[in-house]
Amino acid sequence: MDSVAESSKNRKRLRQEEEQQQKEEIEDEETSSTDQTLSLVDSLTFSDTMVALRIMRAQFPHIDKVSIQPFILHSQLYSSVKDRTQVDRELESMRREKVLRVFKLNTGQDDHAIMFLDDYLTQVDRVVKRMEEKKQRNLEVFEWFKAHVIDNKQDPSIDDQELRLLLSHGGKVKDEHISLLINAGLLVCSGHK
Repeated sequence: MDSVAESSKNRKRLRQEEEQQQKEEIEDEETSSTDQTLSLVDSLTFSDTMVALRIMRAQFPHIDKVSIQPFILHSQLYSSVKDRTQVDRELESMRREKVLRVFKLNTGQDDHAIMFLDDYLTQVDRVVKRMEEKKQRNLEVFEWFKAHVIDNKQDPSIDDQELRLLLSHGGKVKDEHISLLINAGLLVCSGHK
């Protein structure tokens, strides 16, 4: 009889251990799930600057005969997000991460245009397509521009010497190449020879 009672105690103890182990596994899964959720929430946090940029981009007017991609003026962003320091810090971060491009406008005022990089690349592709339709020559410069300038130079401006140096990684740069980029509206001339 002692062996039956002892066997019963062993089974009960094993059952309790199994229940405890299952309980711990469930707790581990819940903790893991919570950690994953927190991780997801952390990765989905949006800055005020990014939200404002997305809203303004969505509100950009779409005119059929005009093929300009959406852009936002720096001054517009400042009027939407109160903390200018935060805006500048977040813009700089997004620029370095190649999420967007910032351009100095040639309006005589100290304002900049902000464009998402995807939109800017679409703009370049549309320009190339229009020029191909006009049987324009020297279009290889646009590929050089995308591969060597856009990818390596995030600043809003570039001087002639640096532009030519970066473009030369694609091929021999001629004045006609630079003129094409300026005439396409991808560069603003400020003292170009």
